[in-house]
Amino acid sequence: MDESNALLADQFGDSDENAFAKLMRRHHALVFQICLRMLGHRQDAEDATQETFSRLARYLDRWDRRRPLEPWLVTIAGNRCRTLMARKPYHTSLASSEEPATIVSTLQREADSLAEEVQLAIGQLADDPQRAFRMFHEHSMDYAQIADRMNRPIGTIKTWVHRSRLQLIESLREREVIDVRSRQTTDHPNGRPTESEVTT
Repeated sequence: MDESNALLADQFGDSDENAFAKLMRRHHALVFQICLRMLGHRQDAEDATQETFSRLARYLDRWDRRRPLEPWLVTIAGNRCRTLMARKPYHTSLASSEEPATIVSTLQREADSLAEEVQLAIGQLADDPQRAFRMFHEHSMDYAQIADRMNRPIGTIKTWVHRSRLQLIESLREREVIDVRSRQTTDHPNGRPTESEVTT
């Protein structure tokens, strides 16, 4: 059975390192694409992605379990990208005429916009699937509990949650927030996530 973000966060709080590894695999593609979009350089994006998850591990206990993890994670990624850009104010991906203050302002808007896009994409899910998706991810309810609460077969709940994940990815891709077409592959031992894991 799939484990919610909140459940994995609680398990990590109880010193289960494997739980955090699952969170990383689940969200790696999304974070990397965001960092690559903001930084325009693969190596810098990889560095920012690593720093994002290091930051997440340090402050995961502060995450409000009543809210989805993705917007908060996007905000952390944006902050890490801004920090990296501050260390490299003349990165080749930026126009040389841009002032550092302008760069910081632009990246702040990017981070805020990305967080809003994730929240909007969740809000566009159909009512019942969205309700099931939020109960699973925000309230740590398992499929059986959700099925009982919504008076629906457990198979229906599983389908709604799974399809909601894919629709969330597709919505972000259509808006050019992320590009995961190159990552529609099976999971590998090196930890690369499948597309269905990006926003779990």
